[in-house]
Parts: sequence; C-alpha cells; structure tokens
Amino acid sequence: MQIAALCHRMREGKVEVLLVTSKSTRRWILPKGWPILSRRAHRTAAIEAFEEAGVTGRVHKNPFASFSSYKGGEAGLKLRTEILVFLVDVESETEEFPDSAERDVRWVSIKDAVRMTSEPGLMDVFRKLNRLYG
Repeated sequence: MQIAALCHRMREGKVEVLLVTSKSTRRWILPKGWPILSRRAHRTAAIEAFEEAGVTGRVHKNPFASFSSYKGGEAGLKLRTEILVFLVDVESETEEFPDSAERDVRWVSIKDAVRMTSEPGLMDVFRKLNRLYG
C-alpha cells in the first residue's frame, strides 16, 4: 500500500489539481509514498505533498478514494500496489522542497489531469473529485 495526496485548490472559480512527475519514468502522478508507520495515514499524505510538490494545507483525515496501480515497471518488475488517496486543501506552496530538483510540478484542471495520466484508477479518482465539485 502507498499513501497519496490529491492536492487541490480553487483558481478563478475552477478546481485545479496538482500533479508531479515520477522520478524515473517522468509520468504525471500524485505525490505519494510508502506509509510511515509512526504516523497516521493522512499525516503521511501531508509529508508526501510537501516533500514531492512543496505544498502544505489541510489534509482530510479520512481517505477520499483508493485505486490499484503497479510499481517498478521501469526495472522490469510489476508489483501491484493499492494507493490510498487523501484530499489536501492547499493553503501554501514553495519552490524549495526536498524533491524539487527531481520532479516537475504542475497545476492543471481536472479535465487535463485525466488526459495527462496513464493510470485508469487515477483517472477515476479525478472524475470522483470532479463530481464532488460538479
């Protein structure tokens, strides 16, 4: 299992979501990582949001969604992973964060996020968020 942060904000009356590139394959994904056993899952989501995207905000305590994915494809492995997704209402962002040299970060519309990702499960998560704001 991994923990992901679905970072979102309102800009000019429209919802935007934050995507980051993965380190190895450069695919557009959510900030995510392995659970930190000494932390509750929503706190792990907050840590990943800051470390991988430089954002902070209010993290919802209950998971918003989950989806299945595969990890390790670039190494020839295919490890099935369940991703638990937490909403993050972004309040601030910085250009200096731990992964800033290794990742691109981009705010996009939900429609563009669906188009940019290659994971069907993640597309469904974005569609669920769209319905929430629809």
